[in-house]
Amino acid sequence: MKDFLKLMRRLVRPYMGSLFGSIGLNILSAVFNIFSFALIIPILQMIFGINELRYNFTPWDSPDIGLKDKITDNLYYYVSVLIERFGASSALLYLGLFLGIMTALKCACYFGSAAVMIPLRTGIVRDLRVQIYNKMLSLPLGFFSQEKKGDIIARMSSDVGVVEATISTSIDMLIKNPILILFYFGTLIFISWEMTLFTVLVVPLIAWGISVLGKNLKRESTEAQVKLSETMSQLDETLGGLRIIKAFIAERKMKERFSHTVNEQRRFANKVAVRQSAAHPVSEFLGTVMIMLVLWFGGTLILSAHAPFDAPTFIFYMVILYSVLQPLKDFSRASYNIPVGLASMERIDKILAAENNIVEKADAASIHSFEDCIELKGLCFRYPDGSKEVLKDINITLKKGKTVALVGQSGSGKSTLVDLIPRYYDVTAGSISIDGTDIRDLKVRDLRALIGNVNQEAILFNDTIFNNIAFGVENATREQVIAAAKIANAHDFIMEKEEGYDSNIGDRGCKLSGGQRQRISIARAILKNPPILILDEATSALDTESEKLVQEALDRLTSDRTTISVAHRLSTIKDADEICVMHEGVIVERGRHEELIALNGYYKKLIDMQAL
Repeated sequence: MKDFLKLMRRLVRPYMGSLFGSIGLNILSAVFNIFSFALIIPILQMIFGINELRYNFTPWDSPDIGLKDKITDNLYYYVSVLIERFGASSALLYLGLFLGIMTALKCACYFGSAAVMIPLRTGIVRDLRVQIYNKMLSLPLGFFSQEKKGDIIARMSSDVGVVEATISTSIDMLIKNPILILFYFGTLIFISWEMTLFTVLVVPLIAWGISVLGKNLKRESTEAQVKLSETMSQLDETLGGLRIIKAFIAERKMKERFSHTVNEQRRFANKVAVRQSAAHPVSEFLGTVMIMLVLWFGGTLILSAHAPFDAPTFIFYMVILYSVLQPLKDFSRASYNIPVGLASMERIDKILAAENNIVEKADAASIHSFEDCIELKGLCFRYPDGSKEVLKDINITLKKGKTVALVGQSGSGKSTLVDLIPRYYDVTAGSISIDGTDIRDLKVRDLRALIGNVNQEAILFNDTIFNNIAFGVENATREQVIAAAKIANAHDFIMEKEEGYDSNIGDRGCKLSGGQRQRISIARAILKNPPILILDEATSALDTESEKLVQEALDRLTSDRTTISVAHRLSTIKDADEICVMHEGVIVERGRHEELIALNGYYKKLIDMQAL
């Protein structure tokens, strides 16, 4: 409960108005409820003729009479006056109407207390989802290389859903129930402190029964959510790899793998559900045991020679006592829901509490143009997971308007190197500087605004062609988008589509061919118009015809820009100002195309292999 209250303080703070409104309405609801039940005593007195005595009005400031006796005497006095003036039948009707009014007021306050909590519950869930999404956008790429995408989606969907359910079922109980219990127990003490003391001694029995069943519920809930995340991860992998699964006739293997994970998730979910289902019957049984013991004790007092109260008052006491059972049962249900919600919240906090090691300095400098050169000095890098060093002592100077190409075998560190320039990762040693300023001393937003990317895999969004080209460029006009598409050799195929630039391209651009997707991404880079361009094997996955069209677009794009090109097809970088040949994270050769051919080394071997 302590952890849940800490979580509530963290999430509820922006909605204190709703919280205090609910508290006030719940207090009124409890007061009206107690007064409506108190009318049972005179009604029973009248129906059964238990008390024929007349009562006199007792002054409220009388020092010799206790508050309890004052309230009782004056209540009976007003009832006796009502009977004397209107008759017993009419008095009974008036009491019934008053009971109805008090009940209506109680129900109205109860409804109001629930209604004012709705913005709080929905607001907390909204805030939580926004926090997760914003945090995901702020985290470096290294975080996601160590996490399963399906697991992150599960935390965003199912775990937030569990927290939402926990908040919906528990927060109202934790506000309303303490108020009801406080007022009801105060009334019980007011009626008979002896019986209430006996009742309080029995209550730990209920708490003990609930604690036994709730043991290990949080751990089992965590396991169930982990298994659900694994299920989501496998689903994501299956959707992304359907072509390979079918090509290798692996449907049966994938079905068995998925069934195993789902069955494991079901096993833990069953344990959690069984324990949650036991909450109501166990609390019901223990509550009945408590009522039985109180009935025995109270009946013994009434049958004694010096009974502290009469039978109608005892009935009123039992009604209030039974009313206190419901909030206690609600507490038991909350005690089962809370561990489940806390387990999901812990998984969410792994994202919210994740550290972003790409830290922008407080006095970071602004940069809005690129004037001279990019310089990589003694650059070394290893990934945060502690793997071996990926890059070792890299030194490159790239002057404005020039092109540097990176070539080499797969895994030699080319893509990692270009990821360091926009600070997707920070170097382990050495430095990268732009116009003489270390990029770690620059504002990240300004740095990335100078750089455009065209990757091997065209990353597009499920939106229109226009919005994909204009992505990241505020207030782009249709004329500007069309001009960029023409330079990228994309305008003709776009206009062939029924809706032209307003055509939706589907998930990740699935309605377009590979060459068309790549030309859209080039058009996006052209519209951004960055002074520095990074091409990461932009044509390696294309057929010959598409490659030609894309290469023409790239030539236009790079004609007046500073370019770093990771090349798979060496024919595309023959005219580069400098070619750096990388092998196992080290630059082993560098120079122009003709110079490297003359060396008859790594580069010549790569050329000969592609010529075969």
